[in-house]
Amino acid sequence: MDLLIRDAALRGRPGRWMIAAEGGRLAAVQPEGRDAPAAGTVIDAGGNLVTESFADGHLHLCKVHTLDVAGSSALEAYTGGSMGAAMGAIEQAAAVKAGQSVEAVTGRARAALVESVRHGVRRVQAFADVDPVAELTGVRALLDLKAEFRDRVDVRVVAFPQDGVVRSPGTAELVEEAVRLGADVVGGIPWIEWTDDDAREHVRTMVELAHRYRRRVAMLVDDAGDASLRTTEMLASALLAHGMIGQGSAQHARAMALYPEPYLRRLIGLCRAAGLGFVSDPHTGPLHLPVFTLREAGVPVALGQDDIEDAYYPFGRHNLLEVAFLAAHLLDARTDARLDELYDMITVTAAQVLGGPVPRIEPGHDADLVILTGRTVRQALAAHTPPSHVIVSGRVVATTWSHTSFE
Repeated sequence: MDLLIRDAALRGRPGRWMIAAEGGRLAAVQPEGRDAPAAGTVIDAGGNLVTESFADGHLHLCKVHTLDVAGSSALEAYTGGSMGAAMGAIEQAAAVKAGQSVEAVTGRARAALVESVRHGVRRVQAFADVDPVAELTGVRALLDLKAEFRDRVDVRVVAFPQDGVVRSPGTAELVEEAVRLGADVVGGIPWIEWTDDDAREHVRTMVELAHRYRRRVAMLVDDAGDASLRTTEMLASALLAHGMIGQGSAQHARAMALYPEPYLRRLIGLCRAAGLGFVSDPHTGPLHLPVFTLREAGVPVALGQDDIEDAYYPFGRHNLLEVAFLAAHLLDARTDARLDELYDMITVTAAQVLGGPVPRIEPGHDADLVILTGRTVRQALAAHTPPSHVIVSGRVVATTWSHTSFE
């Protein structure tokens, strides 16, 4: 074997376990104490929890570490009150893109991806703004980094029309060019348009583009404190109309927290029919998706980092344990059962929402693992420290340890 992990705790399985990997895949998962296979690398987990690695369904990777350039006014507008000024905040934040270069985006985003490796984030849906100001600088930078980090982080680049499609002429053509360059996902933010008809046209244009190029769709929908917003419905309807069931994810959808229950229930049924997954980032705004209502109705929901030190959120380390720790408080999810659900939302369910294979600690699956601090999900979330070992395709790509001396 290439790798053997001994004395591991596994979710939902009592006792201690051995995990063996060969050729980048899991070869054996068996109770500790039996004859252990020989391996080139042996790691003693010390009874700590070993799980699937993390997946992030929503990160504005082209914007990371731009807060000092953007200033605080957009941040105040986006996070203030009930998010009524969210559109104005996005318009203010767009100023950082003036004169943006591929090199500048690459340097900032590379630092964030190094943190991704350290924190065991194996997959990330990374948004890159596309518009007549930024042009394709963000997309080109993230595509370069996708290649650079391909053996450690699977970066799915989203061509994202942050400033609109109808209200920003020429953007649709730039998104199509981004897809031809290699962008993996077609993005959208229809609620940023000035009318409902324009929002519907935004959705139609982007979904048709995705359908034509056989790409998935990821759209920021209803991300403001306005109960009249209906772009989640528009997205689900468009996916159904194009036969793209299971090919899209809805980001944020914060206005769903304000919907009357009868409409919310109808919308959930529509989203379930469209196979639409959701990504929620409750730590980056005062409103958030009704996460557990959707999950209980059979709609997959993931958590995402969303932002790292930019005009929308002043913190962030691309640590999804930290994201789930914050969500436990913001979503009032403190029982062990709820914490397990949150953990699914940064691992297996997150991978499902991204449209990739769902990881499992079973023979035949990819050997992408993290060894955590703590023997249970609750202990790991309480610590939310970097994994002691991050394993990608059966190879250790990062190790972290800490030591405190008392005198």
